[in-house]
Amino acid sequence: MNSTLEILGITGPIYLAIALGYVFTRQGVFAKADMQVFGKFTLNLALPALLFNALSQRSIGEILNAHYLLAYALGSMGVILGGLFWARKVKGHSLSYSSMMAMGMSCPNSGFVGYPIMLLTFGPVAGVALALNMVVENLLMIPLLLAVADADGGHPGQWKQVLWQTLKNLAKNPMIWGIVGGFLFSLSGWAMPAPLGRTVNLFAQASAALSLFVIGGSLVGLKADGLRGTVSQIAFGKLFLHPLAMWVVLVWLVPIADPALRSAALLTGALPMLGIYTILSQRHGHGAISAASLLVTTVVSFFTLSALLWVMRLYPF
Repeated sequence: MNSTLEILGITGPIYLAIALGYVFTRQGVFAKADMQVFGKFTLNLALPALLFNALSQRSIGEILNAHYLLAYALGSMGVILGGLFWARKVKGHSLSYSSMMAMGMSCPNSGFVGYPIMLLTFGPVAGVALALNMVVENLLMIPLLLAVADADGGHPGQWKQVLWQTLKNLAKNPMIWGIVGGFLFSLSGWAMPAPLGRTVNLFAQASAALSLFVIGGSLVGLKADGLRGTVSQIAFGKLFLHPLAMWVVLVWLVPIADPALRSAALLTGALPMLGIYTILSQRHGHGAISAASLLVTTVVSFFTLSALLWVMRLYPF
C-alpha cells in the first residue's frame, strides 16, 4: 500500500498538471493557440536554462556518460528498425507512414513529461539524463526518421539535403546551445556571476509545471479514431516495446554503472511520444493518426508508467 501511494505521489502530480492544462484549455480559460506560445517559451528559454544548469554545475566526468548514450541509442534504434520493418514490410505502408509509426514508437517526450517524472523520482540526475537524451534524439533519431520520411517518392540523394537542413535547424535550436554551453562551463570550471546564475535558475524552474500544462492543453481537440488499428500498434510499441528494448540493452549489452542513470534510461523508454509528433507528421499528411496516437499514448502512459515505477521499486536492477 505504501509503495502504491509513493508511486502515485510521483505520477499523480505529473498527470494532474497535464489534466489541468486540458481542462483550462477545454473550458476556454486559455486558447489552444496559447499553448503554442507557452510551448515556445518552454522550448526556447525554460528548457535551455534547465539543461545549462544541469550540466554546468557538474564535472565533465559526471555528465559525459558514453555508456548511457550508447545504451539509449541502441535501444531506440532497435525499436526504430523494428517499427520500420513492421510498418513497411508487414503492413505495406509507405515510407513516410512507416517513418511516422516508427517515430511514435521510439521518440519519447523527454523534456515535457520525462524530466518532471525523473526529477521527482531520481532528483538532480534528471537534468543530466535529459541532456543525454536530447543529444541522441536530436542528433540521431529525429534526423534519421525525417530523412526516411522525406525520401518517400523523392529523388536519389535527397536524404543528404534533408540531413543538411536538419543540422542547420539544430544549430538554431536553443536547447542544443543550452547543452553546448553547459558542457563548456563544466569542462572549463567557469562559474556564472550570482545575478546571472539566479536569473537562469528562475527560467529553469519554470520548465516542469509549464511543460506539463502545455501537454494537457495541446491534447484538446485531438480524437482517438482508429484505436484498433495503427494507434494501438504505435501505443504498444512506445509503452511496451521501447522500455523492453531498453531493458534488454541495459541488462545484456551496455550496463550503466550509476543506478539512477540506469533507471532513468529505462524510464525514458516508457514515456509517451514527443509533443511535436503531430506537427512533424502533418508535413506528410499523417496528422490525424499521429494526433490520435499522441492522445491515447499519453493517457495510457499514466497507468503503464505507474506500473513500471512500482516494479522498479520492488525489483531494482
